[in-house]
Amino acid sequence: MRFRGRAKNGAPPAGAAPPPAAEPAAPPPVLVIDALGRKCPIPIIMLAERIREVPVGQIVAVLADDAAARTDVPAWCRMKSQDFVWEETLQQGGWGFHIRRTY
Repeated sequence: MRFRGRAKNGAPPAGAAPPPAAEPAAPPPVLVIDALGRKCPIPIIMLAERIREVPVGQIVAVLADDAAARTDVPAWCRMKSQDFVWEETLQQGGWGFHIRRTY
């Protein structure tokens, strides 16, 4: 029995949209801050201390595995007028937060 819309060989039907990309298209980070194993607010403090090392318009990534960082990093970006670009899930656990320096 064939299902409507599926080709015989299991390929997607002609004209189907391609699968979404795994990661957003963003430039690689200029600086990576490893805050894995540190509890909040340490990842935020590390970011605040080191973001000036990154040229304006460039990306800094913060690696953190404390669940509070998922809300704290974007909130810090809003408070400090920095661009929160995206969040990725790390294979070893935790997240990578990508921030673009705006000033």
